Amino acid sequence: MHLGIIGLPNVGKSTLFNALTNASAHVANYPFCTIEPNIGVVPVRDDRLTVLADIFHSEKIVPATVEFVDIAGLVKGASRGEGLGNRFLSHIREVDALLHVVRCFDDSDIAHVERKIDALSDYGTVETELILADIEILERRHDKVTRAAKGNTREALEELAVIERLLEHLNNGKSARELILEENERELIRHLSLLTLKPEMIVANVAEFNDAFSDLQLNALRSAFKTEKVIIPLSSRIEAEIAELPIEDQALFLEELGLENGGLIRVVQQAYKLLGLISFYTANKIEAHAWTIRRGSTAYDAAGTIHSDFKRGFIRAEVISLDELLARGSLVAAREKGLIRSEGKTYIVREGDYIIFRFNV
Repeated sequence: MHLGIIGLPNVGKSTLFNALTNASAHVANYPFCTIEPNIGVVPVRDDRLTVLADIFHSEKIVPATVEFVDIAGLVKGASRGEGLGNRFLSHIREVDALLHVVRCFDDSDIAHVERKIDALSDYGTVETELILADIEILERRHDKVTRAAKGNTREALEELAVIERLLEHLNNGKSARELILEENERELIRHLSLLTLKPEMIVANVAEFNDAFSDLQLNALRSAFKTEKVIIPLSSRIEAEIAELPIEDQALFLEELGLENGGLIRVVQQAYKLLGLISFYTANKIEAHAWTIRRGSTAYDAAGTIHSDFKRGFIRAEVISLDELLARGSLVAAREKGLIRSEGKTYIVREGDYIIFRFNV
């Protein structure tokens, strides 16, 4: 899972990246201090995986991971190349989902490219540039597909129809993700990697919680988007401070702030929902492993995630929910209670399944 951190310059993207990844990306009070994207791979914390490893006496634990990409700030005119915009837009095309950071804090020591703090306006500036970049891509593709459609080939005609719908929609100032598309229509344009078709969450970078100015900006965002967008209030500065604490002290700090989880867990949980991802588990003496797949995947698909041989020689999947397995304390105890089910290729894997794949090659 690759998450791209985007937004205007000086809104706290690199500070957030450092907090989420415990990295050391350069942070400075001027636009474009980030040129090449910073990349950090972070394990997804999963306490159940540790317990699973204890049950099987696994030599190592392999958690799911998330890759965060800190992309340089976009400015007005980025779609026309302003501020190295074309280069930065190409970086966005490579990620799976967007963390759109907007500035909700006031700090006279940190310059703002628009010389005023207006989170809603900042969001609109970046979104407009992404829409304009998508229009340019679609117009170029439209010319090519129009020529192909003259031969009345079915696929070209279908793609042309989708492109024309999208162009009309985007030219009205709306993102591609707001247009209802069937799955087959999405497949026709998937190769274009449209920026505004990528799932997105807004990270509202506040000064601190219960700050009057930050609350004003946050309420403006919520009022504008209501339930249309996922909005996560988060203080990059505080998250960076928490990340520097020992693990045992982080929970106490979060409790004092009235937060159940830190920013990383909240962001990852929402990213899984946005991208329609779930986790299943395997374990033996060698390793306890969390695997990430798309919701709706079959046992056959899940087997291929582990190894092509598992898929090619699939016989059956022996399945139990991880919570049930942990409650019983061993596979033997779970089998004695008849809790392990035998499933075929078409079984739809559920969040938190523990699976043993039987195969023969």
